Amino acid sequence: DYVVVKMIPDNRLPPRHLHSVHTGKTFAVIKWESPYDSPDQDMLYAVAVKDLVRKTDKIYKVKSRNSTVEYTIKKLEPGGKYHVIVQLGNMSKESSVKINTVPLSAPDALKIITENDHILLFWKSLALKESNFNESRGYEIHMFDSLMNITAYLGNTTENFFKVSNLKIGHNYSFTVQARCLYGGQMCGEPATLLYDELGTGEDSSATKSGRPTDVAAIVVPVLFVLLVTLGIGFVVLYMRHRRLQNSFTAFANSHYSSRLGSAIFSSGDDLGDEDDEAPMITGFSDDVPMVIA
Repeated sequence: DYVVVKMIPDNRLPPRHLHSVHTGKTFAVIKWESPYDSPDQDMLYAVAVKDLVRKTDKIYKVKSRNSTVEYTIKKLEPGGKYHVIVQLGNMSKESSVKINTVPLSAPDALKIITENDHILLFWKSLALKESNFNESRGYEIHMFDSLMNITAYLGNTTENFFKVSNLKIGHNYSFTVQARCLYGGQMCGEPATLLYDELGTGEDSSATKSGRPTDVAAIVVPVLFVLLVTLGIGFVVLYMRHRRLQNSFTAFANSHYSSRLGSAIFSSGDDLGDEDDEAPMITGFSDDVPMVIA
């Protein structure tokens, strides 16, 4: 024996298992289940989106007969905080979830250029990769002094650079640049951080920074001078050797020059030797001396 029991749908029950599936910079995908399984008719849901930063509300209507409902909330702001409430259109019990959208990205290519008495922070425009960012919003810059363990707000700018002065001697600093925070610092972009620890100790900041090119010049100039002197001496030595060889050859050629033949006569190396030096030189033959041929 068996009996079939059909439960009476209770439209006063809240939606079940409300949660966030995916969040982006300007949208959020939420998902929930109907108050009871297998609805036999379309169900009208009210989706209320409360902006916790701006203190504003928006209500969307969603109609579905599915047991599982997925809905995308659009036109949100990057880095925003929202409270989403879902309930049936008859104002039944509600389900809620809090959502934080993805903040704007950090600026790229943050770098430091050292000047005489200050430094310049440079970075790429955030509008190049963030379509939701307007340059009129600007950037804000913070500085952390690790020695004093203090974070300071330096200011904001709509440009892609910022000048920082009055840095203390021997202190290490971390600079952060991010999209300017809105509504009391509650809606900010991701910060780009760069460590700056190039200041010397025991010297004035401006003297240390401006002295670097001088120190480099003090090393490079003597080295170049030594190289030039060495090259000059080398050229002089080569020139002197060339002149000496030329003079020696000229003297040697003049000593073997025959005015009768009009040219210089050189003997082969085989005819030279110690025995030739000791042998008497034959100057000529007399007519009255008979020649004997062996």
